[in-house]
Amino acid sequence: MDAKTPKTRNTPTITQAMIDAYDEYTHLTLDRRGFMAKLTRLAGSATAAAAIAPLIGASKASAQIVDPQDERLTTVWANFPAAGAEMKAYVARPKDAEGPLPGVLVIHENRGLNAHIQDVARRLALEGFVAVAPDFLSIDGGTPPDEDKAREMIGALDGDKTVEQAVAAREWAASEAGTSGQVGAVGFCWGGGLVNSLAVADPELGAGVAYYGRQPDAAEVARMKAPMLLHYAGLDERINAGIDAYRAALEEAGVEHEIVVHEGVNHAFNNDTSAARYDKEAADRAWETTVAFLKEHLGGA
Repeated sequence: MDAKTPKTRNTPTITQAMIDAYDEYTHLTLDRRGFMAKLTRLAGSATAAAAIAPLIGASKASAQIVDPQDERLTTVWANFPAAGAEMKAYVARPKDAEGPLPGVLVIHENRGLNAHIQDVARRLALEGFVAVAPDFLSIDGGTPPDEDKAREMIGALDGDKTVEQAVAAREWAASEAGTSGQVGAVGFCWGGGLVNSLAVADPELGAGVAYYGRQPDAAEVARMKAPMLLHYAGLDERINAGIDAYRAALEEAGVEHEIVVHEGVNHAFNNDTSAARYDKEAADRAWETTVAFLKEHLGGA
């Protein structure tokens, strides 16, 4: 099946098998040589594979929707203590806000706190939130420019320590001047999984939104207090395998939740820096639902 890729006369055909190979590479093997060999077989030549790979991956040139210098916003880099380490975060807020605003942690993918996630924080700030995007690679010197290196570093993180840092980030955001004390979290891919884990660990989390994130252990779901909005991609078989058990655990525990499966789209459908996997219709629909959900449960205009 062909993926949803914007077509021009010179755009190569990208198949679902190619996208699946990329997903295996970025989330399971981290073996770029093996990925390119498989992509070459699927594309028919090394030249075609070299043209297709950037379309499936993320483009740094496409990472900006909201100008970092947007005069409607105030953006700063902040540092705060978290589980025995110092974390760095990108913070965006509306410049002319009247009164305190709810906060939202923006938790990055396994590429780290890159330009795309900073842009997502600015988008949330324009919706009336104080957006705090922590860099969970801070303890290792911060997110590197090389995305493969960032994925390796993410894979080496201690899971329990990372959850502790997420709780500390939520506590810091809640105490910051200009916030109402109500803080939710939205995360994507690796960050979506961390939002699920944060909701288990932190009873003070105001709301959680996980985009195509790994589900928590079903036995721990009863500890969750925050209402949850869970976005999944219909073609994402790897992550979707855990939906049924998660839904059953949420229902049994009486946790307020909404599960939305966006049919016909791929993992990372919200990431507009990936030409082959991004789906504007699904992304816009999910974003509208996300903003409304956060405003409903955290407050805000």
